[in-house]
Amino acid sequence: MAERGIRLRALKAAFPHTIPIFAGFWFLALTYGVMMNRAGFSFLYPAVMSVLIFGGSLEFVAVTLLTAPYAPLQTLIMALIIQARHLMYGISMLDVYRGTGWKKAYLIFGMCDETFSINYTALVPKGVDRGWFMFFVTLLNHAYWVTGAVTGGLLGSLISFDTRGLEFVMPAMFAVIFMEQWIKEKRHATALIGLGCAAGCLALFGKEAFMIPAMVLVLALLGAFRGLLEEKGGEA
Repeated sequence: MAERGIRLRALKAAFPHTIPIFAGFWFLALTYGVMMNRAGFSFLYPAVMSVLIFGGSLEFVAVTLLTAPYAPLQTLIMALIIQARHLMYGISMLDVYRGTGWKKAYLIFGMCDETFSINYTALVPKGVDRGWFMFFVTLLNHAYWVTGAVTGGLLGSLISFDTRGLEFVMPAMFAVIFMEQWIKEKRHATALIGLGCAAGCLALFGKEAFMIPAMVLVLALLGAFRGLLEEKGGEA
């Protein structure tokens, strides 16, 4: 009973943090399910892919890959390029996930951009187990994506709507998360490093290729100046 109470408190604490994710995830996943249906695939395909891959960008690309000529090497390279940013997230979460026991395996598997943002920055309420809090954040976000994809796959032939502009939901959500963290923190050194690196790499590499160089540069700078940032009370 005590363990059940710990899990329930963690679920109640985690759920409000995931509500903005639901708004973006569910409709994007619904669109993905509709695309799979229109491409001629059973709802089982988006269901299984959303459970096992759980990479939104990669899943959208997979619609094209599944209808293209068989090219396993090209598919592997494409998947690595699209999801490579998660390597950077994983390094950042090494200390955060330490001591979470068996939950660590799922936390690693289920970490996406949005889950990373919450688990890395959220202030866990006093009396709530951090491991279970992060587990439920991850599980809820995963569930939002899976249910949206399955719904789109089931109802794809019946749903007809213009999806143009829908992709703006996720950038808008990230902007809100960023602003919340900016307001909470007294010093903004790491935020400014991130903004500067992103802007610089965007100008140098263009919007299609700036993400990975920007993340590598952010990681390098935070590593190089970690001592100074921690000494001055930065967010590193």
